[in-house]
Amino acid sequence: MAGVQVVVQRVRSAAVSAEGRVTGRIGRGLVALVGVGRASTAEDARWLGRKTSRLRVFADEAGRMNRSVADAGGDVLAISQFTLYGDASRGNRPSFVAAAEPASAERLYEAYCAALEVPCARGVFGAHMVIDMVADGPVTIRLRREGGA
Repeated sequence: MAGVQVVVQRVRSAAVSAEGRVTGRIGRGLVALVGVGRASTAEDARWLGRKTSRLRVFADEAGRMNRSVADAGGDVLAISQFTLYGDASRGNRPSFVAAAEPASAERLYEAYCAALEVPCARGVFGAHMVIDMVADGPVTIRLRREGGA
């Protein structure tokens, strides 16, 4: 898998901590786990940032999922997640060779965050993090863009 991928979960609230310190906190909104592959581009990251902002997974007045996080007045908590590129098709220990190198991944993670059209709280790139969240629904969607497709 070549592009950037994001797993988005609708939440009532979420917080992320690194080294015992809260680095990002949101109320209603989306937690976005952002994975960057070796062939990912800045345009992939920007496209997914815009897609995340516009994804209609919040209920409108009729109770239908027809509102974006911006429409719902929510925020995004973005967390870098290289393990989205884990491949356990051989054996039981995942291989992460498809994940981007850290310098490239961090640059594209930042491009994703910058492209979001709503306030963005963040984890700490490359750190061990603890995520506390109250899932809403649950609603979990995987977004991906492979090679500009």
